[in-house]
Amino acid sequence: MNAWQRRVVGYFFLLLLALLGTAAVYQWGMATFEGRPRTYLDSLQFAVEMFTTTGFGGDAPWESPQMQAFIVVTDLMGMALLVGALPVVATPLLERAFSTRAPETLEDDVTDHVIICSYTTRAEVLIEELDAHDVPYVVAEADRERADELYGDGHRVIRADPESEEGLTAARLSEARAIVADVSDRVDASIVLAAKELAEDVLVISVVDDPELERYHRLAGADHVLSPRPLLGRGLAAKVTTSLRTEIGEAVAIGDDLRLAEVSVRQGGDLAGSTLADSGIRERAGVNVVGAWFQGEFDASPSPDAVLTRGTVLLVSGRTDQLQRLVEMTQSSVRRFAAGRTVIAGYGQVGRAVAGELDDAGIPFTVVDARDREGVDVVGDATEPETLVDAGIGEADTVVLALPDDTTTEFATLVIRDTAPETEIVVRVDEDANVSKAYRAGADYVLSLATVTGRMSAARLLEGRDVLSVEQQVEVIRLEAPRLVGRSLGDADVRDRTGCTVMAIERGEEVITDMGPETTIERGDEVVVVGTDDGVRAFERAFT
Repeated sequence: MNAWQRRVVGYFFLLLLALLGTAAVYQWGMATFEGRPRTYLDSLQFAVEMFTTTGFGGDAPWESPQMQAFIVVTDLMGMALLVGALPVVATPLLERAFSTRAPETLEDDVTDHVIICSYTTRAEVLIEELDAHDVPYVVAEADRERADELYGDGHRVIRADPESEEGLTAARLSEARAIVADVSDRVDASIVLAAKELAEDVLVISVVDDPELERYHRLAGADHVLSPRPLLGRGLAAKVTTSLRTEIGEAVAIGDDLRLAEVSVRQGGDLAGSTLADSGIRERAGVNVVGAWFQGEFDASPSPDAVLTRGTVLLVSGRTDQLQRLVEMTQSSVRRFAAGRTVIAGYGQVGRAVAGELDDAGIPFTVVDARDREGVDVVGDATEPETLVDAGIGEADTVVLALPDDTTTEFATLVIRDTAPETEIVVRVDEDANVSKAYRAGADYVLSLATVTGRMSAARLLEGRDVLSVEQQVEVIRLEAPRLVGRSLGDADVRDRTGCTVMAIERGEEVITDMGPETTIERGDEVVVVGTDDGVRAFERAFT
């Protein structure tokens, strides 16, 4: 019995007591004060007529003041019970009758589907990936209102508790290809146990916030345990450019020599303020510009007149030595020769991962957190200028914001940009929708936890594609493209159609990176493609 049903039962129980009690008092009052005895059945009829306002004047007028006072009180009580019936009974019934309600079981014709346990912002990226590959899914959502809302928005959702065997049975677990648990560490473990109890052979993916709890999820039976927060931390640490080692250390290897990297333009560097054409990137560094992020918006074909302002992130390909030359061009003269310092704001899982990476690279850092615990150097609020000053924000080259709340992160970005205009700000956000706001607040580089989690989950679920990078703003995958076979890259017009770039072709043991418009895809080739998540999905729809 749910909460609404309990309220309805309670209301009718109170109404029954009021009717029976009123009838008994009325019978006694009419005999005692009016001298007009009535049967209990007559008195009950009076109470019903009064509470339903259908009339009760058969015995009027009443002569005694006691009965007159009783009638006034019962009039008021009847009106209160009538008005109370509206929110308790009538309104919910009308809402249920005229609103869209999520079903409680999955339709019979859906098979080989993915069960997503509860809808979160991190599930949105995964759902987009599944939709792009025509893989059916169902969201098992225990909250009735949330399930109805999702159903009204067009999602395939059922109102079911994913922790229970009944809920997973309603989601047709035995006929599913996989189940993804991403609610909380303890709830996910419970879901894994329930899933393995029902269907031992179904793929179970569990997402954990705390990497130290990974072993318990494996003990519960999870086939894959994903830990996106440390990976996100490593991606953020790779952008702390006080060390050349970390700038190119996370470059994606394509073949023996070719590397793909994201390189940020810094204030005071050789490239800051110049156009792409005037920068001489190709001539001076030897790299190819695959695309660029301008204030969080990716341009797969940046104009030669595009201005490389602070915060522009170049997506480039080249050999390691060429990438090193480009990094030197993007850094300011002060940054090239200073030892460099980094401030890490937030010391949760992401912040600790960043600290570990910087410590391994020999980069000094200061940790700021609201809680006083081991590893924290400055205790305070990262949105307060006083706290930032105590952390040495004025002398820092880079600030990494690893805060758990996106709203706090955005405000902290504004404060840091105002307090230390020259400092590089690298930001973590939870939701994809907040990436553009973080850039607008003044961030130089932003990574989304939802994107990293969705990519990691999709990499385990989707066959025929090899994800080479998940912790960067762009996605790099290797896959076969049957609809490209026999066509040249120029004829297919991949970049204009999808916003993606074909970086390499793997043909047997050979990796072809020197390509032109006339390069033709042969049967059995695998292509390495780079682009945004939307661009990669567009490529897969068009060519796979």
